[in-house]
Amino acid sequence: MNAATQTPLPQRVPELHGQTVVVIGGSAGIGFETARRARAEGANVILTGRNPERIERAAKELGAQSSAAFDATDPAALELFFDGLPNVIDHVMVTAGQPHYGRLVDMNFTEARDALDNHLLLVLEVARDAASKMRPGGTLLFMGGTGGRRPGPGLGIVPTVTAALPALAASLALELAPVRVNVIAAGFVDTPLSASLLGADLENRRNQLRATLPIGRVVGPVDVATLAVHIMTNTALTGATFDIDGGQQLVAR
Repeated sequence: MNAATQTPLPQRVPELHGQTVVVIGGSAGIGFETARRARAEGANVILTGRNPERIERAAKELGAQSSAAFDATDPAALELFFDGLPNVIDHVMVTAGQPHYGRLVDMNFTEARDALDNHLLLVLEVARDAASKMRPGGTLLFMGGTGGRRPGPGLGIVPTVTAALPALAASLALELAPVRVNVIAAGFVDTPLSASLLGADLENRRNQLRATLPIGRVVGPVDVATLAVHIMTNTALTGATFDIDGGQQLVAR
């Protein structure tokens, strides 16, 4: 058979074609890259973030369907956002919030409550507000971590959230079915947030991970985004926690 008579290979249909993906915390890092990959797979994306200028810039770059600037840890603002969505949605990913480190005994009540609000209670609030807007088989996807599985001084409330989030997601997966609920548990990811937390120690941390991780490189936002889109498209996945840390758990700190 010559080239002129070969049957052309069928074009792959984008896996999220015509679907709508909401990313809460989508102005940078993991959220932004997940939105970018979802767009590449044919999705319409809706981005939210705290900073109006950053979220507007991200939405313009990606060609987002729409964007909104608000604090996701404000229950009233979160409810208002979901109530205002004009159509049903398929997937929601939440990357908002950041870890709070420090000795537990030095945390005051307000700090401890805020740390729980910014993670566990945010998950519950998103689930309450989003579930009625979602198509069957869509997914709620939350960011967790692997680092807090080894408790130690100075990690603050992080180990508590690390342990509780998979159980919370599994319970929600049963209550909200057929909407799916999953968690991505990441180790160190080279994002602007990591840079802000580590400051001058960032490059040392990168070099340490390159030298010790089994994959021989640092995990980046694109790695997590690839996993996130796979979870959205694979409708057999629910109530599960998916680790992505380059083998960080397998080596000493």
